[in-house]
Amino acid sequence: MASNLSDAQVKERIIQESIQSYRGNCPCPYNKARNGSNCGRRSAYSKPGGYTPKCYANDITKREVQAWRDRRKAQ
Repeated sequence: MASNLSDAQVKERIIQESIQSYRGNCPCPYNKARNGSNCGRRSAYSKPGGYTPKCYANDITKREVQAWRDRRKAQ
């Protein structure tokens, strides 16, 4: 249940959901490209404009944590 999760756990879920929703191989700098190398600066996260995945806990605001919780309550 979403209400039992700590903020850190909710942030981790948000990150996982964000990465899963990205169609490419390199949403975050720490992901691996098809050839096995680190995505690094080739990641969507590192490129301005376009898709901006949530890759780190610091990317997620308290408001986003609350919105995630609210969405789970509504389900």
